[in-house]
Amino acid sequence: MTVVPNSDRSQPINLFEYEKLAKEHLSQMTLDYYSSGAWDEITLRDNRAAFERVKLLPRILVDVSDVYDGLRLRNLTTSILGQPLQLPLLIAPMAFQCLAHPDGEVATALAAASAGVGMVLSTMATKSIEEVATACDDKFPNSLRWFQLYIHKDRELTRALVEKAYKAGYKALCLTVDAPVLVELERVRRNEFALPPDLHLANLATISGLDISHEKGESGLFTYFAQQLNPEVTWRDLEWLESLSPLPLVIKGILRPDDAVRAVEYGAKAIVVSNHGGRQLDGAIASLDALAEIVAAVDGKIEILLDGGIRRGTDILKALALGAKAVLIGRPILWGLAVGGQIGVSHVISLLQDELNLGMALSGCAKLQDIDPSLLALPRF
Repeated sequence: MTVVPNSDRSQPINLFEYEKLAKEHLSQMTLDYYSSGAWDEITLRDNRAAFERVKLLPRILVDVSDVYDGLRLRNLTTSILGQPLQLPLLIAPMAFQCLAHPDGEVATALAAASAGVGMVLSTMATKSIEEVATACDDKFPNSLRWFQLYIHKDRELTRALVEKAYKAGYKALCLTVDAPVLVELERVRRNEFALPPDLHLANLATISGLDISHEKGESGLFTYFAQQLNPEVTWRDLEWLESLSPLPLVIKGILRPDDAVRAVEYGAKAIVVSNHGGRQLDGAIASLDALAEIVAAVDGKIEILLDGGIRRGTDILKALALGAKAVLIGRPILWGLAVGGQIGVSHVISLLQDELNLGMALSGCAKLQDIDPSLLALPRF
């Protein structure tokens, strides 16, 4: 299916419609893998509910012609780690994107680059570090790409991944810290999830000198990866990771103010407030609910990003008002990818951009710098 924005009344006009339509394009096994949360999915649901609890307090009689003129979007440019973005948005790291579309992570990265937003490539990608870099650099040589990783039991595997990312021009390492072990998602377990024989974890399979094989009919590489997660990793290991390359370190998976402060002390250049999309510890606080205290604790020393539950441009507005510099979005990108490949992902991004711009105009914000906590009516408990 080809998605052409604003040309067909049957096309999705918001991210919820993309999710509904994606169900027609994905197998039940893939859909459950993408959409599942841990255990009772309390945190998965609460990530979304947190945005619904926070209400906006719009300013009136403000000249917003600089942000919206009723016809075309105006400038929403910002920067992360000194690198420009046309929109305060990055695509979160997500595994196995070729299950949604044959072009997988390459299509996602090209859509991100063409929109001027960031892309975080997962260690568990089905397109390699080099494939994604080559596809983007041909057309978008200055696109913002980060590489997400875990510190593995096999330190040489971790080192090899970092070196590959640095050599391929990725701009930062995004270390996921909320998964010392992987939670087996119950819907995924019920479906006996496995990668199809023609797919593999491209970043692991292409590392020379490591005997990593993909068993036909089974997710052999996924099993290997799960076994590689190192539950012994502590803050001290960050120094070793930082020694492997000049790439700045972004720590993803922080929910506590004291951990955010410690991340600053250990040299992180940014953090992502995240509960892994509700896929790890069920019952953990919603990302948005954790944001304000973390912003206060860090006190401007590093940049703060947020993921989890974002489905509207006004959700981005709320996250920015609480102190995030940018947000990451995950599952809706997969829905766009499943429905329309690169064009579908591009449309999802443009829908969020349109909604953020209109939400800013209606809230009396002529530029991103006008967004602050005074725009919000926070829930009272």
